Amino acid sequence: MRFIFLLALGFSLLAADNSFLLRNVTVHPVSGPEISNAAVLVKDGKITAVGKVSAERGVKIIDGKGGHVWPGMINSATELGLQEISAIRETVDTGEIGVFNPQLRALIAVNPESEFIPVTRANGITSAITLPGVRSRGGPRSAGTTTIIAGQAALIHLDGWTWEEMEIQRSAALQILFPTVETATFRQVEMGGGKSAYSEAKKHFDSQVKELNDYFEKARGYQKAKLAKSTDLTTDLALEAMIPVLEGKVPVMIVAREERTIQSALQFIDRQKIKAILCDVQRPGAQLSEIKKRNIPVVLSDSTRLPEYEDDPYDKNYALAAELHRAGVKFSFGTFDNQFARNLPFQAGLAAGHGLPIEAAVRAVTLNAAEIWGVADQYGSIDKGKWADLILTDGDLLEHQTQIRSIWIKGQPVSLDNKHTRLYEKYLARP
Repeated sequence: MRFIFLLALGFSLLAADNSFLLRNVTVHPVSGPEISNAAVLVKDGKITAVGKVSAERGVKIIDGKGGHVWPGMINSATELGLQEISAIRETVDTGEIGVFNPQLRALIAVNPESEFIPVTRANGITSAITLPGVRSRGGPRSAGTTTIIAGQAALIHLDGWTWEEMEIQRSAALQILFPTVETATFRQVEMGGGKSAYSEAKKHFDSQVKELNDYFEKARGYQKAKLAKSTDLTTDLALEAMIPVLEGKVPVMIVAREERTIQSALQFIDRQKIKAILCDVQRPGAQLSEIKKRNIPVVLSDSTRLPEYEDDPYDKNYALAAELHRAGVKFSFGTFDNQFARNLPFQAGLAAGHGLPIEAAVRAVTLNAAEIWGVADQYGSIDKGKWADLILTDGDLLEHQTQIRSIWIKGQPVSLDNKHTRLYEKYLARP
């Protein structure tokens, strides 16, 4: 009997690890104004009180020592857990063969032991969208040879023993690499890349857009046959995966960079009447007002990169977020890779230095991202009832010199140790 009591007590103490009072901090809820000299009470991994909170019996007290508490950041586009060393094919689990792969789930291929995950997490990023397919890259497309529907993107926590423990949303979105009209660009010519005539590129483009629309119509036919309980219907896993998209339960994440491609993508969205998110938008041009008119959210890619064309303003990419903000378009940031996934706060910070209000920049990597992915009732801000994905810093969230002191995911403390810190300590101690 005594053994059972001690065992129960041990489990109770273990469970209490996700219950604590973090006090003597400045809280930045994001959903409202900052609260100075405040505290955050967390019970069973969820936030139960914010502000002037008194200590409760049996709850561990953590002294924030004047630090700042922010909601964990969300990277809205990565390949975390799916790619380790790009030159070694066995460590890469993106870019599957096939034009239409809606049944493929990124989540079940995530490797929790990826070295990129703790490196990214240590910079205050507690969750991320991981993509089943890489972005489309340069070169003309040949009909029937390039992936268009890459599969289902997943929203994951950046901590967990297994992909099941990391899961937030198994099917956060269906990723579509929208066809583009690829002709020569300044950068391609400068680097010696190939080019194709506009007429040929446009022919490939029209062919692929038709293929995509035809596939959606095929999925609708399958959906109708299933609702009618047709006896001739043979189960098709790919078309089964399309049904939640057609029903509006799962959004479509459309990669579309240039104005011309964005215009075609908007026409496709209107025709198919689907819930959509535009990703990797780089040159929206006149289509920005059309995006706003449809209230379609946007995921911006790396704002730190150089302009694509020689006559672009030097700050074109730096100032794009401010342009979307002025237009009233909801947006978040993504890195679309692994090696620089940790740089998410610096992307937002650079945008803040080029016209984007600091509050909007912080919101873009927290609450905006949570709203775009449909989890704002659980994540993205420091509010009662939400999961305690929290980061404690010694300064402004988006400043380069700011240090992350502590991280909690669902109320559980998470180690800041990673390959970078281990190498730093190793070579610091070198004789």
